[in-house]
Amino acid sequence: MVADVSAAPRKAEPDPRSSARRRSKRGPAVWVAMYHSVSDCPDDPYNVTVTPARLDRQFAWMSSRGLRGVSMRELLAARARGTERGLVGLTFDDGYADFTGDALPVLRRWGFTATVFVLPGRLGGENAWEPLGPRKPLLDVDGIHRAVAAGMEVASHGLTHLDLTKVTDQVLHSEVSDSRRLLAGITGTDVEGFCYPYGYLDERVAAAVRLAGYRYACAITPGPDGCGDFALPRIHVGEIDTAVRLELKRRLARFFGRSVEAV
Repeated sequence: MVADVSAAPRKAEPDPRSSARRRSKRGPAVWVAMYHSVSDCPDDPYNVTVTPARLDRQFAWMSSRGLRGVSMRELLAARARGTERGLVGLTFDDGYADFTGDALPVLRRWGFTATVFVLPGRLGGENAWEPLGPRKPLLDVDGIHRAVAAGMEVASHGLTHLDLTKVTDQVLHSEVSDSRRLLAGITGTDVEGFCYPYGYLDERVAAAVRLAGYRYACAITPGPDGCGDFALPRIHVGEIDTAVRLELKRRLARFFGRSVEAV
């Protein structure tokens, strides 16, 4: 669950135009799209649902611009080689069961991959953290296996979708470390990525994610200074995002600090 704040500049920061001019000149900014649920459900109080038809049109727009959607693992590997141009990171938060039923067929049709951030403490459960809107089922172990078999990256969203900035150190350790261990046991692979529930983080939370052995973490805004790849910014994409809106978000990604910078 997250509000669409893609168009809002961060407060108390230098003029982004001057900082943008100092950044990499390799080409257009690489950005990461933040999705959640993919279904035809019209009840969507938090603007987190995209219909399969809209997702297909959004991917068609990406393809028409010479862009290819990839998982965060692929995007960061390409960035390390200096070959990230033309890639868009695709992420799906909360691990909804509709990822395999509705999103995966569209991803396959366009030859895209994605990262799905799941909650191993709620496998086969529902989105109980959302007080409003419909109850939506979450991925179970079989669904995770299907996603991995399809070439998708499965990463952690914590155990149970808590605001990690408000929990004790013990709960933080469990949400971050235990979720990684459980997912590694299910997928049989190393779990490289983490995604902060609600996009909330502070220095303590980012440090815990780093110490747990993750290689990157996704947020919404860049986060506290020095977080680097442990607070990768993303751009919210919803049902209302037509080609015109997507083009605007793409062009403003670097201006508003929502791009993944070169290394």
